[in-house]
Amino acid sequence: MSANLVELVQSAGIVGAGGAGFPTHVKINSTVDTVIVNGAECEPLLRVDQQLMALETVKMLTALQAVMDQTAAKEGIIGIKKKYTDAIQAINKELPKFPSIRIYELKNFYPAGDEQVLVYETTKRIVPEGGIPLNVGTLVINVETLINIYDILAENKPLVDSYLTITGEVRNMITTKVPLGITVREALELAGGTTIDDFVVINGGPMMGKIVDVDSFVTKTTKGLIVLAKDHSLILSKTKSVKESMRMAGMACMQCNYCTELCPRYGIGHNLEPHKLMRIAAYGSTNDVTTQATNAFLCCECGLCQYACVMDLQPWKFNSMLKRELGSKGIKNPHHNVPTEVEAYRAVKQFDVHRLVKRLGLEKYDLPAPMVETNKTFTEVNLLLSQHIGAPAMAIVNVGDTVERGQLIGEIPEGKLSARVFASISGKVIAVDGEKITIRS
Repeated sequence: MSANLVELVQSAGIVGAGGAGFPTHVKINSTVDTVIVNGAECEPLLRVDQQLMALETVKMLTALQAVMDQTAAKEGIIGIKKKYTDAIQAINKELPKFPSIRIYELKNFYPAGDEQVLVYETTKRIVPEGGIPLNVGTLVINVETLINIYDILAENKPLVDSYLTITGEVRNMITTKVPLGITVREALELAGGTTIDDFVVINGGPMMGKIVDVDSFVTKTTKGLIVLAKDHSLILSKTKSVKESMRMAGMACMQCNYCTELCPRYGIGHNLEPHKLMRIAAYGSTNDVTTQATNAFLCCECGLCQYACVMDLQPWKFNSMLKRELGSKGIKNPHHNVPTEVEAYRAVKQFDVHRLVKRLGLEKYDLPAPMVETNKTFTEVNLLLSQHIGAPAMAIVNVGDTVERGQLIGEIPEGKLSARVFASISGKVIAVDGEKITIRS
């Protein structure tokens, strides 16, 4: 069934659901011995993957087996948090039909879903500094990505929809499937609208998600929309400037090294010590022969360091700034050490998600967001040509063209890393520019 899976996945425009959106056809065009499903969903408040694993179990397992066949993997591992009992029960019921697949139960810590952390948890292999799971014979794939692979395998359906959790200050916390290209405002209406007027929306999880405008568009990587008051502590944290963050670091960092002790990449043996990088803000130097500014390239920007800090400083934001500055000067990551062991007390330093929710001030929103079907008919979508890592897709329709839902409208430019784009509703193309295609029914 998976002999031409790479071509099928490429034809369907599938990219990683969540994260940066790496084109999946490139990822699965490899040979590994283990395929790992990222079922951790460790960002607080998000509920997509845990429900898909429970509700679409056979689809996920069938697609996982197809990916294993394509990559010659001998084993499939579903990395899933122990607390997702409904999903675990559903998977265990079907596993006898898939003898090469097993479950690995994860503790409830953040960031269990970081792919390098997940690789170590499930296989005890350490991904090298600056490396990817492929370097240690593994491939990590998202739950929703597998559902999308099943759709093209079994139903010849390209990627036109996205599942997302809508939560926070909304009337009904829900998880649902929507057409790509609707606005954030329209998505919020599916949850009954907001409960406050002066609000901000985070696209993604509270830790790594970005603040977006309500008139921005749902893309292939949208997994959650979180509505919070403008003066919520999390919003104030996200909007704090790098300049202010650096000023506070210079004034208040007391070099306690808690940020380093809880850093997930330091925990798996990488030479990343955020407290030493913070010295640059105060002294203009790390004052250490083992650490330099380029060590910031090893930061995954999970944000946990901030919530380990007793002064609420933001090493991750400083690291992000360092990476941008170094990159703008043509400097690339020079760190490629291959650790042979993890930090000795790593397991007892894992940051419990319940504790994190309290630190984030999100307890009142940490509630179920059940999967629901909506009967809403959308009359206009704006489909971005770049919903993924790599080059934008190339529009192959013109203003005035009539298109059907599922019709190809954006093609991969020749020789480029990219992904196709398909119409998510039927209608007429009313605008085409270098960034998006607008369709109105």
